[in-house]
Amino acid sequence: MIYLHQIDPIALSLGPLKIHWYGMMYLLAFASAWWLGRRRIRAGRLPGVDMNGLSDLAFYCMLGVVLGGRIGYILFYSFGAFLDNPLMLLKVWEGGMSFHGGLLGVMAAALWWTRRQKLHFFDTMDFVAPLVPAGLGFGRVGNFIGAELWGKYTQAGWGVIFPTDPALSHLGTAQLQAGYAAGALDKFARHPSQLYQAFLEGVLMFGLVWWFSRKPRPRYAVSGLFALLYGVFRFAVEFVRVPDEGKYLAWGWLTKGQLLSVPLILLGLVLFWLSRRAPTLQRALPTEETA
Repeated sequence: MIYLHQIDPIALSLGPLKIHWYGMMYLLAFASAWWLGRRRIRAGRLPGVDMNGLSDLAFYCMLGVVLGGRIGYILFYSFGAFLDNPLMLLKVWEGGMSFHGGLLGVMAAALWWTRRQKLHFFDTMDFVAPLVPAGLGFGRVGNFIGAELWGKYTQAGWGVIFPTDPALSHLGTAQLQAGYAAGALDKFARHPSQLYQAFLEGVLMFGLVWWFSRKPRPRYAVSGLFALLYGVFRFAVEFVRVPDEGKYLAWGWLTKGQLLSVPLILLGLVLFWLSRRAPTLQRALPTEETA
């Protein structure tokens, strides 16, 4: 089955104010992380931290996601365009966020918060890791709605036709619809790689990491599982996704996304190895302050 992408990236217009689906996905991501974080605090998953501490951690991590994600995207994927137009750094509503940059931003924010709380850094990261996948899923749905970061041509009788495809940019809405109805655009059907990632990084990874973290685990283990799963899932999807900047780095298949995912895979394996002799943070008993 072939689907013609016709979703308006603007969810709501209120005069000059335009609310984009991409921004709404970020709100859903932050809301889900906050709700899940409250559940984990109430379950005593980060002893000594109450709801006020969670509020501070959430605020710092939100800043880390937005600033790190945007700066990472500029540095990793669009530095040349940034030099031509520095104001593009501020246009987050147009899309263009890097997971790897966002991860570094969250880690920096968590490190700042952890030092103030006098906790172990990876106790904080083990707490945060299960809160992230749901937000990744929402973000990938936002990519799909915005018709960005699509996959390669399927060369089969299924896929999604994206009007943002450079090969179709000369066609108007009426021409696209007519060509789609006549089957003339079937060869432009692409892998909806955003939805693949939404399932793998969002649904599946959330299920696995949340399930794994429900029982007390040795320090590093939950963070290790998160890093390993994301690295493997992202590396795999890159095989059907259009390479960033439209070019491969080596061997006719290696993409920048895969290259940036290799350190995460290695980090996950190292963290699992470290967890073998690490202490297990015991669950704190719920109190009136955290209940």
